[in-house]
Amino acid sequence: MFNHIGLRVSDVPRSVRFYQQLLAPLGFELCMHEGELAGFGTPGQPQLWLHGAGAVAAAPRGVHVAFEATSRAAVERFHNEGIRGGGVDNGKPGLRSDYGPTYYAAFLIDPDGNNIEAVCMHDDA
Repeated sequence: MFNHIGLRVSDVPRSVRFYQQLLAPLGFELCMHEGELAGFGTPGQPQLWLHGAGAVAAAPRGVHVAFEATSRAAVERFHNEGIRGGGVDNGKPGLRSDYGPTYYAAFLIDPDGNNIEAVCMHDDA
């Protein structure tokens, strides 16, 4: 169901230390840390992202949740239905090559300000 989740934090270094200690007993590690962004998960596969105040411009409050989509067509349907349901476009369906060569995603802001994403990680074009 979930591909990854992002939390806004007020102090990235403090939160990195906290989550490193908290998640180590569960087998999760710090996979990436660059400035105002840090990712935790199994080795090489971050699924919990911490975003500092300057890391993400959209969705000034709330969380970021990315749902796993089975196809690019499903990502497109997600976006269309989300707009019809009252969501605000935060990124039309398309490749996000800066995230990965087959990272196909769409983003919406839900009625409460959360950044909601659907992502397909395989090439089914």
